[in-house]
Amino acid sequence: MEQTNKVLTVSILGCGSRGFRTYGRLMHQLSAKFRIVALCDTDADVLALAAKELGVEQQNCFTNDAEFFAERRSDVLVIATLDKQHYDNTMHAMALGYDILLEKPITDNKQECENLLAAQQKYGNKVVVCHVLRYAKGFVKVKELLDEGAIGTLVNIQALEQVAYWHMAHSYVRGNWRRAEDTTPMILAKCCHDLDLLQYYAASKATSVSSIGELTYFKKECAPEGSAERCMDCKYKDSCPYSAKRIYIDNYVAQGCPADIWPQNVVVTDTPLSVDKLQHALSAGSPYGRCVFRCDNDVVSHQTTNILFDNGVTANLTMMAFTKCGGRIYKFFGTNGELVLDEEKEHILLTPFGEKTQVINLGDLTEAGMSHGGGDSMLIADLYDMIMGKCSQTTGLASSIESHLMGIAAETSRLECGKNVLVH
Repeated sequence: MEQTNKVLTVSILGCGSRGFRTYGRLMHQLSAKFRIVALCDTDADVLALAAKELGVEQQNCFTNDAEFFAERRSDVLVIATLDKQHYDNTMHAMALGYDILLEKPITDNKQECENLLAAQQKYGNKVVVCHVLRYAKGFVKVKELLDEGAIGTLVNIQALEQVAYWHMAHSYVRGNWRRAEDTTPMILAKCCHDLDLLQYYAASKATSVSSIGELTYFKKECAPEGSAERCMDCKYKDSCPYSAKRIYIDNYVAQGCPADIWPQNVVVTDTPLSVDKLQHALSAGSPYGRCVFRCDNDVVSHQTTNILFDNGVTANLTMMAFTKCGGRIYKFFGTNGELVLDEEKEHILLTPFGEKTQVINLGDLTEAGMSHGGGDSMLIADLYDMIMGKCSQTTGLASSIESHLMGIAAETSRLECGKNVLVH
């Protein structure tokens, strides 16, 4: 008889902002469904912090992935390592028999996509990819409206991904995702969610893409005259919008100096946070204290991608670093109306032709302040049933590969001056 009340044991590989602070904490709260039993991270201090909070015994904590992968340690493995490690980690995990929660992006290599699908076919693992926006109620509501024919037949989607100037500086200029060679190109690192949503809304595979984009402004030649190598030593530290002091310290103070908050908890992993700890880190060599014009970054700061789907729907996706706010603005054009999803204004606008606009407040669909529009928590809430086979895998490996093939083709196009590239 099937165990309907089984508690799934969980291991976490990569105990950073996503593995520990997001998925780990959410699973820890669902003790009737999940029990975290093993952790692995190369940073011993981060590992100790996660182990203490999640209640994992010292003998089940590893700083070496080879030692960690010596045997299977749980029912489920959360893979939240750096992008370039996802493929090898997943291949090892499938061979050991884990069911997997895999942070996106999966890979930026087409052959590796095929290898992963073949391995899953061989071993039979359940692999759920963290395309969390597919679980966020605002984005789900849009899909429902499209499927109901609220704007007739879908013709075109215009999507704007607002990175936000400070997020660009944090993650893609100073942070872990600043170099495509070390992680993945920006179109996958930041826009993997968007590509997944576009093919989900279009309800079709993609035929071809073309893409243009480049790195603008975050270069040495754009540095203000007399600026320093590090923000805390710079005469512009109180005026430059990209100043590490303004982003990490001034904003932290403005929020009331919370004990633990992102992105400050990336600069200082030793919580509770404090102004003194942040000042010391930014002055004493943290990569997050570097001048944005003097980093070793190479990923693009803006990119525009055009997509043609097999069913004739077209889409345009713009990723833009130079925005005040974050959040997505999607516009859908159908034969009988328009639909707008605006995360910045926190609403959905439905306008059937010849009728009044209906306003749907995102706050009425999900709790305010929930990360990724509530997608993170909804994914973990659904994960148990997906692993136990009680429901379909909304973002399983096979359905998630399509967005990656689109991203790989888009980057190929960008590097070849925007030429049209077939996805399959």
